[in-house]
Amino acid sequence: MIYLDYQATTPLAPEAREAMLPWLAGPEGMGFANPHSPHKPGRAAAAAVEVAREQLAALLPPGGRVVFTSGATEALNLAILGRKPIQVAVSNIEHSAVINAARATGAPIQVLEVGAEGLLDPDTAFAPRSDIVCVMQVNNEIGVIQPIEVLARKAHAKGALFVCDAVQGYGKIAAPAEADMIAITGHKMYGPKGIGALWVRDGVHLDPIVFGGGQEGGLRSGTLSPALCAGFGAAAALAKDCMEEDAAHCAALFDLVLSLMPGWQLNGSADHRWKGNVNLRREGLDVGRLMSECRDIAFSAGSACASGKGEPSRVLSAIGLPAKALKSSIRLGFGRYTTRREIEDACAILNAAAAAQGV
Repeated sequence: MIYLDYQATTPLAPEAREAMLPWLAGPEGMGFANPHSPHKPGRAAAAAVEVAREQLAALLPPGGRVVFTSGATEALNLAILGRKPIQVAVSNIEHSAVINAARATGAPIQVLEVGAEGLLDPDTAFAPRSDIVCVMQVNNEIGVIQPIEVLARKAHAKGALFVCDAVQGYGKIAAPAEADMIAITGHKMYGPKGIGALWVRDGVHLDPIVFGGGQEGGLRSGTLSPALCAGFGAAAALAKDCMEEDAAHCAALFDLVLSLMPGWQLNGSADHRWKGNVNLRREGLDVGRLMSECRDIAFSAGSACASGKGEPSRVLSAIGLPAKALKSSIRLGFGRYTTRREIEDACAILNAAAAAQGV
């Protein structure tokens, strides 16, 4: 099986797995201890959580705190619902976690429309009453990188806070320094599933949306998993060391894909994008049939969250593609552990299957 679905989830880095194992130990090692308990094993577990928090913070702007959550969905819900906004501005290619959280506030929503390349115009005007602006750093379907710093400064000039879904960019490109809140998750950057975080700039007040024992400074109640935190932290520390190498590797594979698939067209900007994401379309292609015939390749026809729903891609619609093009597009995602040979083999299989359809 050739795995090309890195936007849906990434393989667990061996270093992250090793960091987790001590905190999965049985009674003899006491790695299972509750990090919120005052006894010695509990304090050891709490120390591991704090090490992980520091490792995550090393890839985030200074002047803020890291709040652990169950994932980016919870982090984004906390960022938006925890503010009780008057009006929310969101781009029309945001993840459903942002769009549905914005709807749940009951506040009016201003939809910011992207252009044909999937990019927001830096001169986009925000509604006067918008007090939260939400724009993702790297799109999960087409990989485009938004002009976050410019947009965040514009939001601040209007008196609004800027929330950034940095799930696809964290550990791969520099964090959005001008954002007020940044959502990240472990499993999109070679860490474990079930763990994420919200970075909150100093001075930004949030009300909790999960109630209980008051953990995480009162913002997110619930017992933390030292194993998940440790794995997330180790993945972040590894990403810090490997960021340039990973980016160069993905850029080389991106160029290789485009050279090997000349009959396909790229969706989204070719320049302003994370190059571990290639979203391609081929006129007349039946993607359902293609996926059925290429079962030895794990790839996607859209976001993993929307799979199985039979709905056309909101993102591809937003960039102006006609209905037929929505059904003839695929997403290939690759990263640190993808080899050149895997790309070559996958492209050959996909091209042959497309040619068999007569397109």
